Amino acid sequence: MKASQEFVVANCGQLLTLAGSASARSGAAMRNLGILKDAAMLVRDGRIELVGTWKEVRGAAGALIEEVDAGGRLVTPGFIDAHTHLVFAGNRVEEFERRAGGESYQSIAASGGGILSTVRQTRAASEDELEESARNRLRWAIRNGTTTIEIKSGYGLSLTDEIKILKVARRLNDMIRVVATFLGAHEIPEEYRANRSGYIDLIVNEMLPAVCRDQLAEYVDVFCESHVFSLAETTQIVRAAQALGLPARLHVDQLKDSGGAALAASLGAATADHLEYSNSAGIQVLKQANVQPVLLPGSVYALGSHRYAPARQMIDAGLPVVLASDFNPGSSPTPSIPMIVSLAVTQMKLSVAEALTAVTVNAAYSLSRGHLVGSLERGKLADFVIHEFNDYRELGYYFGVEPAEQVFLGGRCVHAR
Repeated sequence: MKASQEFVVANCGQLLTLAGSASARSGAAMRNLGILKDAAMLVRDGRIELVGTWKEVRGAAGALIEEVDAGGRLVTPGFIDAHTHLVFAGNRVEEFERRAGGESYQSIAASGGGILSTVRQTRAASEDELEESARNRLRWAIRNGTTTIEIKSGYGLSLTDEIKILKVARRLNDMIRVVATFLGAHEIPEEYRANRSGYIDLIVNEMLPAVCRDQLAEYVDVFCESHVFSLAETTQIVRAAQALGLPARLHVDQLKDSGGAALAASLGAATADHLEYSNSAGIQVLKQANVQPVLLPGSVYALGSHRYAPARQMIDAGLPVVLASDFNPGSSPTPSIPMIVSLAVTQMKLSVAEALTAVTVNAAYSLSRGHLVGSLERGKLADFVIHEFNDYRELGYYFGVEPAEQVFLGGRCVHAR
């Protein structure tokens, strides 16, 4: 089906519109999915023209229009994965096995593994090789219902290789909606271990200007932890990026409470990501500064930890929480948003409705895409998923499955089984 065609999605048992808000949702509003039963949706030229009852939509559409029969099943907005590291070479299965044997993520990284292991493999790969592997991973994501994805660089750690990753991310826009983030400050590369200030100078004076000149990213990110980039170093990099027009999304408080949430607030970051060790004071400053938390339960699960971010406390404090996969080769090798929803419900005590809000409309606003995607309402892009389920709560109840029967991007079917 071409995006230019006009068609009706008919016989929707439950249609989750998430309509009606002009910003990310917080508090009790996160439980309002805007559910329509026995509903239909009119799509025209890749956008949503009308959502309502079958009678309303049929009357507006005309008798000869093509129909997509949802079969009485669940229809949702396409999922929006707001934090991934999707472009990389190789894998880290050996480290996975070492962690299973009792070694910690930190000790493996200190021995030359971790991020630097993937950096070595990614530097050795060509753009075409990176693109091929990234497209395979995107197929996994799309089969799980993802239609918009944030992709970070960070496995190059040199001007040439960071640009290479971001160029590959840009090529992927023909498969999915991509939002690119520059994460040159993911780790200090081996060749700069004795000269870390020299690497920060490289980021500030060469990498950031090149990324902005070629419009390769919409955001900057920094892995802000005491053993990676300090609060002061993070501030230096973010201020330089902001001067060039790049807002920030920051890795903070993942491994300990280092004051990262407060720093994200003071820097006016768009998001603060991870936050497993953030405290009550950090939550309050995020709220005051209107910084969205992006929580990543997949990495907690895959690392065998039990320290999930305090999502319940954040929602109760009025923060518009986002959930994302953190898809990466080391600590969260999953592209599955339904799995993330399940973890959020079972381990972080969100309701299924709150979790679905966090991977649709809230995620969209965290990426400055809320005016285009994240809900099913007139004028927005026709990115939606027909699931094999009949009840939205099944998206949290079942796990380890791919519930998407059909996935549509701009009115074009990009996955069907």
